Amino acid sequence: MTSAGKTNRQELSLDDYVEGIRQGSRRVLAQAITLVESQQSTDGDRAQEVLRRLMPYTGQAHRIGISGIPGVGKSTLIDALGIQLIDSEHRVAVLAVDPSSSLSGGSILGDKSRMPRLASNNDAFIRPSPNALSLGGVTMRTRESMLLCEAAGYDVVLVETVGVGQSETMVADLVDTFLLLMLPGAGDELQGLKKGIVELADVIAVNKADEDNLERARIAQREYMAALHFLPGRDQEWCPPVLTVSAKTGAGLPELWNSLHSHRAALEGSGELEVKRQLQLRNWIWTVIEERLLRAFRSTAGVEERLRSLETGVAAGQLTATMAADELIRIFRDTAD
Repeated sequence: MTSAGKTNRQELSLDDYVEGIRQGSRRVLAQAITLVESQQSTDGDRAQEVLRRLMPYTGQAHRIGISGIPGVGKSTLIDALGIQLIDSEHRVAVLAVDPSSSLSGGSILGDKSRMPRLASNNDAFIRPSPNALSLGGVTMRTRESMLLCEAAGYDVVLVETVGVGQSETMVADLVDTFLLLMLPGAGDELQGLKKGIVELADVIAVNKADEDNLERARIAQREYMAALHFLPGRDQEWCPPVLTVSAKTGAGLPELWNSLHSHRAALEGSGELEVKRQLQLRNWIWTVIEERLLRAFRSTAGVEERLRSLETGVAAGQLTATMAADELIRIFRDTAD
C-alpha cells in the first residue's frame, strides 16, 4: 500500500515518508513531524533516516523567525502575511510553538484557530507544537520539522516563538531572518526595547498600526529607529528597518515582506547566508549533544536517588550548589564507567 492509502503513522515505511513528503502530502508531513517529535527510542532512528534521505531537498526556503510578547498579534499577522505570500505563488509552512504548562506539561494548540485563512489553504501547512519547556521558546525538534517542510516544497517557513519572556534569542540560531513585532503605546516604548532581542532583530515591525493606534504606532516607530542607533548591529552591512503594519487591514504587509526578502537577498549577495547556515549546523550538533547528555544524566539511577537529598541540603545551606553538582557528576561518571 502506498503512503496515500495509509492512516496509521506506525504503518508507514521509510520510503512512504520520503515519497509522501516529496509529493507534498500534508498528512504524511504531519506524520513525519510527529515521528521526529516522538520521545520513544524506537522512533528516533527511523526519524533520523527519513531526515537523512530528505536532506538533499532542503535548504532552499526562506526561514523566518517571528517573536514578540503575547498579545502583539503574531498569529494574526502570520495569517495575513501568509495569505499575501500564497497569492504571490509561495507555499508557506508555519511552525508555531505553543507554551507548555510548567505544572501539567500541556499546551494550548490553538494556533490553527488563530490562523483561519491559512489553516484552510492547500498551499499552507501549520504545525503547532508544545515547546516542552525548552529554553528559548523553540522546541528541540523545530529544526528537524523545518527541514521536513522544506523537503515538502514549502519555500517560506515561519517559526512563531512563544514570546513569554524566555531567552528568545534561540530562534536566531534556526532562521535566516528574525522579525521582532512590537506594540504601539505599550507604556515607555524605549523601556520595551529588550536589548538582547533587539540586537538580534533583522526587521522590526510595530503591529496594530490602525484606527486609534495609528499615530501611537508612528511615534513608536520613530523612537525605535532612534534607539537602534545606540545598539550595535549584528550585521555590519544591514541596518534593521522599523516598519508599521496592521494585520487587521493589511496596511504595511507588502513593505514588510519586501524588507524580509531584502534581508535574505543581502545575506545571499554577501555570502553570509552560507556562513550563517554552516554555523547553525555546527551549533545543532552541540544542541543535540547537550540534550542527550542531560537526558542521560537525569535518567541515571544513582543521580535520581541522590538528587532530592542534595537539593534539600543546598536549600538548607548545608552545602553549596557546586558541591552538590560535583557529587552528582561523580555519580554519573562512575555509572558510565
